[in-house]
Amino acid sequence: MSAPPETAPAPGRTQALQHAFTAHIRDPEHQPAPAGIEDRRMGIYRDLVYSNMESFISSNFPVIRSLYNDAEWSVFAHDFFREHRCHTPLFPEFAREFLRYLETRQQQDRGDPPFLLELAHYEWAELALSLEEAEIADVPHDPAGDPLEEIVVVSPLAWVLGYRFPVQRISSSFRPTEVPPEPTWILLVRGRNDEVRFHEINALSAVLIERLQQNTDLTGLQCLDAVLAEHAAGDGGALREAGKAVLVELKEREAILGTLAI
Repeated sequence: MSAPPETAPAPGRTQALQHAFTAHIRDPEHQPAPAGIEDRRMGIYRDLVYSNMESFISSNFPVIRSLYNDAEWSVFAHDFFREHRCHTPLFPEFAREFLRYLETRQQQDRGDPPFLLELAHYEWAELALSLEEAEIADVPHDPAGDPLEEIVVVSPLAWVLGYRFPVQRISSSFRPTEVPPEPTWILLVRGRNDEVRFHEINALSAVLIERLQQNTDLTGLQCLDAVLAEHAAGDGGALREAGKAVLVELKEREAILGTLAI
């Protein structure tokens, strides 16, 4: 007579075992391991899962990592691992999950540097733009068009980022504690070769780019004149020449792809 088939664990028991296993992996100091599992075996999982997670956030946020010594970073990374509940299992979205965690920490006033969330967003943006699915080849435009005299086409892979702190300058030796009087504006562009580049710009250039993105019927120069009329009425002459140079420079940087193809 053949042996009876093994009985599968009840769904409730299996789920309870999974919860106990993952709870211990996330917080081994406060959550006991499931009964009957050798600690040496559990240790392999504890080290492997944590190490993978820590390596991922360190590589995606290298500047933030440089702000902490090894002991401090271990506490920070373990806090994230223990406290945060991810909204997605997709690895490309994991860096966004770290941003969500920092947002929660800021709301809780955990004593993090005042620039930390903005710095994390700045570091995340490069990865996010590199994964953006829009393609320049799919955007109708004339790459030889004149950005001054024709209707400008702005790249969907050109992002304007605004921050209270000068995030591009933050390092282990520069950690501002007070918000500067002027915000920082960054133009992030993924060019035709898919390389992502950062460019620091001024507030007027940021407004001009936003106007160009929304525009459908004015030439680049007309957009510039409209911006100057609204934001620099008393100093328009000198700024107009500077703005014309900015339009040409934006095209060189591939933030402007060209002009509307006719």
